Amino acid sequence: MDINEKIAQELGIRKGQAEAAVKLIDEGCTIPFIARYRKEATGALSDEVLRNLYERLNYLRNLEEKKQTVLATIEEQGKLTEELKAQILAAETQVAVDDLYRPYRPKRRTRAMIAKEKGLEPLAVIIMNQKLEIPIAEEAGKYIDEEKEVKTVEEAIAGAKDIIAEFVSDQADYRTYIREITMKKGQLIATAKDAEAESVYEMYYDYHEPLSKVAGHRVLAINRGEKEKFLVVKIEAPEEDILRYLDKKMIAEPQGETAELLREVNEDAYERLIAPAIEREIRNDLSEKAEDGAIRVFGKNLEQLLMQPPIAGQVVLGWDPAFRTGCKLAVVDETGKVLDTTVIYPTAPQNKVEESKVVLKKLIEKYHVTLISLGNGTASRESEQVIVQLLKEIPVPVQYIIVNEAGASVYSASKLATEEFPNFDVGQRSATSMARRLQDPLAELVKIEPKSIGVGQYQHDMNQKKLSEALSGVVEDCVNRVGVDLNTASASLLEYISGISKAIAKNIVAYREENGTFISRSQLLKVAKLGPKAYEQCAGFMRISGGKNPLDATAVHPESYEVTKELLTRLGYTLEDVSNRNVVGISKKISDYKKLSEELGVGELTLRDIVMELEKPARDPREDMPKPILRSDVLEIKDLKPGMVLKGTVRNVIDFGVFVDIGVHQDGLVHISEICDHFIKHPLEAVSVGDIVDVKVLSVDEKKERIQLSMKTGTNQVRKSSVHSGGKGNHGTGGRNGGGRRKQEDGQLNLSGLKNFMRNR
Repeated sequence: MDINEKIAQELGIRKGQAEAAVKLIDEGCTIPFIARYRKEATGALSDEVLRNLYERLNYLRNLEEKKQTVLATIEEQGKLTEELKAQILAAETQVAVDDLYRPYRPKRRTRAMIAKEKGLEPLAVIIMNQKLEIPIAEEAGKYIDEEKEVKTVEEAIAGAKDIIAEFVSDQADYRTYIREITMKKGQLIATAKDAEAESVYEMYYDYHEPLSKVAGHRVLAINRGEKEKFLVVKIEAPEEDILRYLDKKMIAEPQGETAELLREVNEDAYERLIAPAIEREIRNDLSEKAEDGAIRVFGKNLEQLLMQPPIAGQVVLGWDPAFRTGCKLAVVDETGKVLDTTVIYPTAPQNKVEESKVVLKKLIEKYHVTLISLGNGTASRESEQVIVQLLKEIPVPVQYIIVNEAGASVYSASKLATEEFPNFDVGQRSATSMARRLQDPLAELVKIEPKSIGVGQYQHDMNQKKLSEALSGVVEDCVNRVGVDLNTASASLLEYISGISKAIAKNIVAYREENGTFISRSQLLKVAKLGPKAYEQCAGFMRISGGKNPLDATAVHPESYEVTKELLTRLGYTLEDVSNRNVVGISKKISDYKKLSEELGVGELTLRDIVMELEKPARDPREDMPKPILRSDVLEIKDLKPGMVLKGTVRNVIDFGVFVDIGVHQDGLVHISEICDHFIKHPLEAVSVGDIVDVKVLSVDEKKERIQLSMKTGTNQVRKSSVHSGGKGNHGTGGRNGGGRRKQEDGQLNLSGLKNFMRNR
């Protein structure tokens, strides 16, 4: 197989692009580096395409390696034919290779093996040839042998049938057909293990759906229901079609004793040997595809969350709400430095509201707090009431915002948090995290294991290695897209920079602490274990403000410094103009990029990137994202009336709709049918996590805390980010948890609040 050609076909790119990308990957280049600084080589492939290419490259290389192993094993057995070799080399999936290898794979002791040991293989061959001129029983009688433990005609025939059944089971083309027709005509069946038991899986107590139509999120829900012993799951295959196919393949003459015996063999081969294996394969395939889909959408949600715009230049009071243990507060300045921490008890059972207000007023006055960042966990509802009362009583303008605190407790108890705040308890660390998440979401959220951030579904049921790799890739892309300040970035942030490992990230911080701030990118080469290759990969993503070279503060790579200087000189600018941001309009002075790039000896795409960076040096792509909604008053679910139009923030995107935070503690659901006036297959086509949307209230059920919303004509104005993403979220997160609601600390699925929605979708 020509792997590069295959990848190019699958991804819809040119073979030359695939070859260039593969070569760069093999040379040790990272995806962010290739996407940003090797556009000429790859034809400007995006990081998303490059990650898909990398994934397929690994799969296809493993497939080729497996083929060689299989070929060597069969050749050792002396059974490799040219036809079989060609079939194996032409196989495009590991399943196809497994099917071809099955007859030659070392097996545990089977009934067919035992029958062969008894000398019954010749009888099986005679029966399969279907040319017997005497009764089968008479032929089988020739194989009775006391020493080989074949005592009767019936035992001889049974052994021969076992040999034929295994032969049928081992035929690769038979299994391929059975797998395909089962997927085409089969049904996924789920029933209740105990019909009286109450659970969140009741909608699956009597469930059946064609395998070809079952949605990924239903596969994952059914898998969990089975794992938790609420459901019994099976695949109902088109058995009659399958047996008819096997009979056609195995039986030459439909009448007679031999035909009847072979029908019995086919039925046994299918029910005992083929069906269980095919069911496992299909369920594994469904689960894998569902996981891949969930991981992709989790990644989109995570990207959107990480790329939220920072709220800079404000002193923020972080508020981690709680009942019995009190609400932890932390005041941080504009740079994220902690100025003060304390605990107040405005919630039950203490209910010290007035005393808490006194403390809050002092903190606001002393540190000039302008924004309160309230976590959305337990006691959030009660804390918000106190905040709203407080804001009405103070003379200075202060606003508040609810932030998703998923993963806060994971971070607060982590080794990293302990090292960062050795004198703080977990509550103080959590409150600090609440504040910093608002000031710079990316810098704060990278400290948390991605799967704990709480914008996925079923993540703890998935292949953890695959999930971790995919989400780490998302974080890596986001961090490199934004870039980091080399003199302020934490080790947690630096380790996601292209070419930088955890060890090197710590070495950079240690070098900075020992030698003071970096004044040039080239100083990175003095950091322990950071060699020329790592420098090439990371330098363009590191920023130094106020350093020796103004280009160090931009995304221009050091390898392009000389070209950039010559470009500036030609167009009448100096490096000082870059430092003073006086290069705006430089693109208007270039009439022919192709000609200029040839004169400068640089690629046209690279030249365009350099010009774009000079016009807007160190531009933060998060500036294009919708700003979070700041509040100064509280709205309750009882205030909602059908027909009201409100502005809200998309918190989660799932297969059948989106959850929108409209500021009432319980997110409203916009069903997929209410998102657009036209048909869409998935909500991702229209909205993303973080979008600011106008929604109309359709109905409100206070008792069940259900809010149904619409984004159709007149209300569907979406403020979208420049980073297109979104996705399937955690069905149980989706916004604020009021008093007593479980914190979504670990991103775990909570179906109970959605059972009714899912029944009606």
